[in-house]
Amino acid sequence: MKILLLEDNKKLNDTITKRLKLKGYKVQSCVDGADAIEKIADGYSCFILDINVPNIDGIKVLKKIREYYEEIPVIIISASVELNDIKQSYDFGCNDYLKKPFFIDELEIKIEKFCKIQDDLIYFDENCYFDYKSSLIFINDKEQRLTKKERLLLNLFLTKRNQVLSYENIENYVWEGSFASLESIRSLIRRLRKILINDYIQTVVDTGYIFKTK
Repeated sequence: MKILLLEDNKKLNDTITKRLKLKGYKVQSCVDGADAIEKIADGYSCFILDINVPNIDGIKVLKKIREYYEEIPVIIISASVELNDIKQSYDFGCNDYLKKPFFIDELEIKIEKFCKIQDDLIYFDENCYFDYKSSLIFINDKEQRLTKKERLLLNLFLTKRNQVLSYENIENYVWEGSFASLESIRSLIRRLRKILINDYIQTVVDTGYIFKTK
């Protein structure tokens, strides 16, 4: 799982980054809000944001994240006890507000709690559902294990049902910010289409794809 951390206190940033990496997470850390905004589209499963950071504050970064991801967990970590900061954080879609100082263990618990939304069974047809945790998809009671990229692609489609996803959206999320050729994306789409059987994935010419469900 890939996490974006925005924290301008270098010591705390390093401490959180090291601890989360020890837990097996990939961590991209930033100390500047403008830098964080540039990285938003790089395929994250969780965001951890401080509010009072240079250039662009964490609440504005949160707003930008919610324009791009509706359901990816966002945890605010801040020393601010201003009611307005807390209210705005929740109004703009944060999942939790952790006041400094806090135990790193507490942050880990929050991450595990909110990222469990990806561990549940996801139904998109009465005869088809997806178990994110086991990477298994069940179609007509038959199971098929997905590769990591197939799983990430399906999860992206299911969180953006009936919305057009560009090639860039898919590249950023599924390849986690690394480069992917158009042919690599098309090859992955073909594999997932073959697994799903039904024609859920539709091509949007010269743009990308849309996952159509009722």
